[in-house]
Amino acid sequence: MIEVIVSQVVDVASDIRALTLESADGTPLPAYEPGAHIDVHVPGTSSPTIRQYSLCRAPGAAPAYEIAVQRAPDSRGGSVALHDNVRAGDRIAIEAPRCMFPIAADARRHLLVGGGIGVTPLLSMAEALAARGAPFALHYCARNAAAAAFVDRLEEAPFEGHAQLHLDDRDGRPDIAALLGPFEAGTHVYVCGPDGFMRAVIDAAEAAGWPAEHVHREYFTVPTDTSAPEAADADGSFEVELSSSGKVYVIPPGASIAEVLEADGVMLPLSCEAGVCGSCMTKVLAGIPDHRDYVLTPAERDSGTVMCPCVSRALSKRLVLDV
Repeated sequence: MIEVIVSQVVDVASDIRALTLESADGTPLPAYEPGAHIDVHVPGTSSPTIRQYSLCRAPGAAPAYEIAVQRAPDSRGGSVALHDNVRAGDRIAIEAPRCMFPIAADARRHLLVGGGIGVTPLLSMAEALAARGAPFALHYCARNAAAAAFVDRLEEAPFEGHAQLHLDDRDGRPDIAALLGPFEAGTHVYVCGPDGFMRAVIDAAEAAGWPAEHVHREYFTVPTDTSAPEAADADGSFEVELSSSGKVYVIPPGASIAEVLEADGVMLPLSCEAGVCGSCMTKVLAGIPDHRDYVLTPAERDSGTVMCPCVSRALSKRLVLDV
């Protein structure tokens, strides 16, 4: 856990607030990759609350971290508490950055497509790509100017000439298919935003022939599409063995691996508990996982060596986890 000082709080859109976080003891904050996020221990909530927020600046751009928090109308306490309770000068706790949404190392061109608050990890990526001299384009879609965050930044270097703002009330709904265009070898697309927006981009990419491994996505909320995995309570029971103790647990229908372990005092690093954040990713030493998350890459899924026990289950009778 890292203690930081909130050195600056700025409203960057009608419901989005940017927080600058500096080391509380002067020790340099951990380095991170473009597209990374941090876990924030939210103060002022009735029970321990951890939320994930993307880092908005390129690594090395400043000695501080910057995150942006959208006040969600259906908030379970995280965003509302950060908006209402946190002021400049306050101290809060965070965890070291993790990156589940990296820039593809083999890409020759990068197409960044963000909707609403989903622009935040893309800003970090765009700044890093500009610093490398890598070809990229950033498309940022928002309802209107008031809802668009960091617009002034998009009009300046290094975004100038690379970024395009699409406002629904001014330009109409963006033509996602035209925005993506046909697939070109070496090009990768990165998308983050509201569920419906992401589905539109992913569907358009698939229809235009973009290979799945060239379409990178990061979810901030659990998708509601009809192709989502079936609810866990529709499945039967299976066993989980912990490698550290050899203890075996029966995971019944309607309960997750994480819930059963937690009930016995085995605490996993949980946060979203919905398969979105990747906080609980755990190594699988034996058995075949039934992936129900939205964060693992196709390669990670195919390997069968890692899973998210907050939502995923088993295709085999037993899993052995590195716990």
